[in-house]
Amino acid sequence: MNQTKQITVIKSDGARVFYDRGKLIAALKNSGVDENRSGEIALQVEKQIYDGITARKIYKIAYKLLKKRKSYREAGRYRLKKAIFDLGPSGFPFELFVAKLFEHFGYQVKTDQVIQGKCVQHEVDVVATNEMEQVIVECKFHSDYRNKTNVQVPLYINSRFRDIKEKWEEEKLYMDKKVRGYVITNARFTKDAVQYAECAGLGLISWDYPEDGSLKYFTDLSALHPVTSLYTLIKSQKKALLDKGIVLCKEIPAHVNYLRELNLSDAQIAKVLNEVKVLTATT
Repeated sequence: MNQTKQITVIKSDGARVFYDRGKLIAALKNSGVDENRSGEIALQVEKQIYDGITARKIYKIAYKLLKKRKSYREAGRYRLKKAIFDLGPSGFPFELFVAKLFEHFGYQVKTDQVIQGKCVQHEVDVVATNEMEQVIVECKFHSDYRNKTNVQVPLYINSRFRDIKEKWEEEKLYMDKKVRGYVITNARFTKDAVQYAECAGLGLISWDYPEDGSLKYFTDLSALHPVTSLYTLIKSQKKALLDKGIVLCKEIPAHVNYLRELNLSDAQIAKVLNEVKVLTATT
């Protein structure tokens, strides 16, 4: 008999659910761990869990096991959610990260723009343009994974978006493009926030919403992992890179001098560059 079936897990919202091995294996497989190894790690995790354990603690156990195996690519992908939260405490690195994602998918991007609306000026985090779309984005960064973006945010952002859009329509700008507004968060949205946005036609992207267009989906698809994903750097070193404007792992090889400024040895630098190579591989 599998004793873990009776173990309850406390989720981030405080809800209690029964432990589900299938969910853990699915998360590991989504991170690139093959089926056999996912099952092995799940069994090792189950030796350490107990009734009332938090989902976050289970994540930490699994991540530690991946690191022990030196599975840099899988560990980095499994750690992706926390890595994006670690872009804080300010929201600016997250805004840069979102801009880089749009750039990867073919958009021309500007950040920190002031745009005149029909009634007032608006500060916009990200403006992204391609042949088909003109997009304005408000980024909502949360340092606490338990926080959610409530309905007041899309209500407010949609009013700003409509003011800008009306001004563009008056000036006959972007008439050949679909004009869209988005709110992008590293956490989650409340149900009424999603309901309002769907009704109003405002785009929402969170860590896991929508399923085929979430932050996790686009990040994994593009392999644009943040520097906070790296196992070979400590927290203060990652922060130093963020302060230099280096947000993505793939940017590091072009700025090896920044690693030297962190007093890393040649051997340590080689380990960092190897992890970057493995983590950012697209196949």
